[in-house]
Amino acid sequence: MPMQPWFADAKLGIFLHYGIYAVDGVPESWSFYNGSVPHEQYMRQLDGFTASRYDPTAWAELFRRAGAKYAVLTARHHDGVALWDTALGDLSVVKRTPAGRDLIGPYAEALREQGLKVGLYYSHSDWNHPDYPSVVHPEPPNEEVATNPYCSPGRGNEDPAAWERFLAYRDGQVRELVENFRPDLLWFDGEWERSEEQWRMRELSEQILAGNPRTVLNARMLSYGDYATPEQGVPIEAPDGPWELCLTVNDSWGYQHKDDNHKSIRQLVRYFTETIAMGGNLLLDVGPQEDGTITPEQASRLEGLGDWIRRNEPAVYGTVAGLPAGHHYGPSTLSADRRTLYLICFDTPRESVAVRGLRNSVRRVTELGTGRELAHRTIGGLGDVPGVLWIDAPEGDAVDAYATVLAVELDGELDLYRGTGRD
Repeated sequence: MPMQPWFADAKLGIFLHYGIYAVDGVPESWSFYNGSVPHEQYMRQLDGFTASRYDPTAWAELFRRAGAKYAVLTARHHDGVALWDTALGDLSVVKRTPAGRDLIGPYAEALREQGLKVGLYYSHSDWNHPDYPSVVHPEPPNEEVATNPYCSPGRGNEDPAAWERFLAYRDGQVRELVENFRPDLLWFDGEWERSEEQWRMRELSEQILAGNPRTVLNARMLSYGDYATPEQGVPIEAPDGPWELCLTVNDSWGYQHKDDNHKSIRQLVRYFTETIAMGGNLLLDVGPQEDGTITPEQASRLEGLGDWIRRNEPAVYGTVAGLPAGHHYGPSTLSADRRTLYLICFDTPRESVAVRGLRNSVRRVTELGTGRELAHRTIGGLGDVPGVLWIDAPEGDAVDAYATVLAVELDGELDLYRGTGRD
């Protein structure tokens, strides 16, 4: 199936790592896998997970105000604890925690009421399933994958029959998610612990798309993913095709009590604009507390990012990647008709803003937040090499607190000079 058109214009999604790991505020699943928390202690968090203030409507309203067009919730992380009433075993918040109810259905309904697309995260791996550590990756990416008892039986101890049982369990859970909640996007993880053939990715992809042909799949479906998923840092060069950067608001995916190293709103605006300027989406992660509430520190940052997006909406939605590096000192986006260039200036512009290599004539330049028109002129140029466009810097209230956007209206579709100059 072709890539669903909504994804490329979504620009912003919200990632939610929500699970029993929020009770003690430990790293999700990893804390028992790497031995920093005893397995028994980790699993005791089941007794403290209440979701007592879980309000997916409030989540969805916050995400809409943040400017997001979709969200992705951890339906089941590597610890195997399902957030819905799965018929495949009893390790779910419905059967094993005081929450005692499905959390996925209300989330999906609330998002759709706000016009947002529904994404669900699902881990291929399950470090709590007895049949999971039954085969070994033919070319383990690291020693841990080859030897950790939560994922590997060790060479010579493989049990192919147990692996078949595990795949039936995984396929059954994915089928439940597709049939019960009709997600627009499935965000897989944990793929590094087995080969594509061991995972039977082709068969899984066929199963998903037979249930819902419009489901978008991320790159952790390996050859059967629709888009790339770089993590925790804007790439220097954009991946080929559609892509999405997943990024935490602080340093943690799930809620951790002691992690107060939150990125500022200005930093988040920078990550966001640098990402969309390269043609990607930002999937911004928050970690709800055990009771289901998003902390004020994280909520305020989503609100602040949303305020900036609303002030500069034409530079966000309905745009494509902007100028290549070197033409403008900052990111930029381009309208879908390629006739308006949006220059993003992180620091307060002084005297003038320059654009190099622009062959077009410029009809008008405005500061997007206020609509105020700015004087401009082109100076220099020789033969095929165009002069430099100089735009008078905005001043006063035209300077945005986080990033100022200048709209450059062109006389036609963007036409850039990319040569080396006169010999």
